[in-house]
Order: sequence, then structure tokens, then C-alpha cells
Amino acid sequence: MKLPRRQFLLAAGAAALPTLSRIAWAQAYPSRPIHLIVPLAPGGATDIIGRLIGQWLSDRLGQPFVIDNRPGGGGNVGTEAVVRAPADGYMLLLCGSSAASNAALYDKLNFNFIRDIVPVAGVLRGSHVIVVNPSVPAKSVPEFIRYARSNPSKLNMASAGIGNGTHLAGELFKMMAGVDMVHVPYRSGGPALNDLIGGQVQVMFPTTIASIEHIRASSLRALAVTGAMRSDALPDIPTVAEFVPDYEASYWFGVCAPNATPAEIVEKLNKEVNAGLADPKMKTRLADLGSTPLVGSATDFGKLIADDTEKWAKVIQFAGIKPE
Repeated sequence: MKLPRRQFLLAAGAAALPTLSRIAWAQAYPSRPIHLIVPLAPGGATDIIGRLIGQWLSDRLGQPFVIDNRPGGGGNVGTEAVVRAPADGYMLLLCGSSAASNAALYDKLNFNFIRDIVPVAGVLRGSHVIVVNPSVPAKSVPEFIRYARSNPSKLNMASAGIGNGTHLAGELFKMMAGVDMVHVPYRSGGPALNDLIGGQVQVMFPTTIASIEHIRASSLRALAVTGAMRSDALPDIPTVAEFVPDYEASYWFGVCAPNATPAEIVEKLNKEVNAGLADPKMKTRLADLGSTPLVGSATDFGKLIADDTEKWAKVIQFAGIKPE
């Protein structure tokens, strides 16, 4: 049936209202403070990054970004809080690469990270570094592989905890290089590095930022960085992939939101985060932290999360890793 012109225009206008109201709402966003959930305790790298990007977004968007630390469950407690929050852009998550590994590490989570979280924007990407106690005779990755193969199960590999990035980077190396080392988990990275310096353990895969001062002081010997490219902070140290093809292990941070958050809000936040990553002062600060800006679209960030989830699931399954 053909509608009279007046009825047609009224019907078309009514149909357009939801879209127009969403756009208007997104343009007005934010109109009140936003909570940025940091799923780990205050003072660590995750907290530092959360406060850095939170301050930038607060300055740009004119509303406070309240840093809300909710540690527990390897980051799962804070993540679940965001999953259960209203999808209105007023509760966001500073997510890290542990979210990708947790999907395979924990059998019974109350959420599915890929399904229940919307990627907003990447913030940074950083590398681990293979460091050994100076008593270990190997001075390169090939020498270390030969030494480890000739001493199976005699090298102790420290980590900052079971399923932590420092653990998974080491397990990936064991798998791809064909070496056998004994994993020694610690409660955090500090005590692990102290024991590595003291010689109680022989090798570790810490982040560059955690180990660089020990490397510069010659308390530890760096063999290689684990990222796809050499680190600007350690330009003379090769990558693992130069000796073990296709090896890559890095950590990342980004901003996520609850599923069904309006696309207009996601796009707005993505634009502002990327503007921050292009700012010279922000780039310098990230470089000081031994990392590089993770610029890109929300789709790019989502692909990184999905790829890492699949990658670490294989490593966790191969190594038979179970949470504490």
C-alpha cells in the first residue's frame, strides 16, 4: 500500500530518531566522570599506564577519568566488573595481554573476553628480554640453546608467576628452541630478579623496563629481546627471532569497553587515544617505559587480541600450564 506523502515523511522521521539520538548522545559524551578499571594493584606498570592514558583522556574530553584499581584473579575480577557494567561508555577497562592468556589459562570464567568486551584502542606494546646470571657461560642465543640442551632440566627459569607474561615468553622459547628448563614461579617480578642476580636461578624473561637497569649495571647479561623488532632502549641486543625463526613474545595494553557500547562512543575514544599516542610528550614517556605506541583502529586492536588469544592457548596447552 502506498502511504500518503505526509504519513511517509512522519514514518521516515520516526525511523531515523534512534540513529539521530545515538549520534547526539555520542556527541555529548562524556557528560560525567568515567571510571577506568585497572584490574591490578596500584603502583605497577598497568597502573602507571592507566593513569597516563586516563589523564590524557581527561584533559581532552573535559571529564575526570577515575582510576579504579580492582585486583584479583590475575586481572579477571576487574575485567568481570566491566563486562557486567552498563554499555554506556562510563566504565572502561585498561586491558592487557594477560586477558588473552587468561582465556585459555582459566577453565571456568564468568565471561568470554572476546565475546563480552569491545576493543576500543591499543595504547602500547613492549618486549621481554632474555637475561641470564653472569655465571651462565652463554653470551648469545645460539650458545644458550646449546648450553641448555647439554644440561637438560638443570637450568632454573624464573618468572613473575604461573601464566604471567614472563612465564609464557619462556615456555614459548622452550617449545620453539627445543630446550628443557625448570620453571620456578615467584609471586612477583622483583623477588625473581633478585634471585636471578644472586644466582639461585639462571634465566628469566622479564620486561625490558623491569630489567634494563640491571643490564646496564652488568648485574645481568641480556641475550635477546623477544619482540618482533630490536628495542630502541637496547639497540645492540638482537631479537630471539634472528636465531629462532618466527619467535615473538610481547606484552600490550589497551582500552576496552563492555559489549554493545555504541560504535560512536568507541570511535570517539579511539580517536582521542590515538591523538595521545601521537603527542611527542606521550611518545617520550612511553619510550622511557621501554615500549612503543600501539596506534590503530578498534578493529586493529581486536585482531591483536584475537591473535594473541589463539597463540597463547597453544603454548598453555603444550606446556600443560594450570593456574595457581
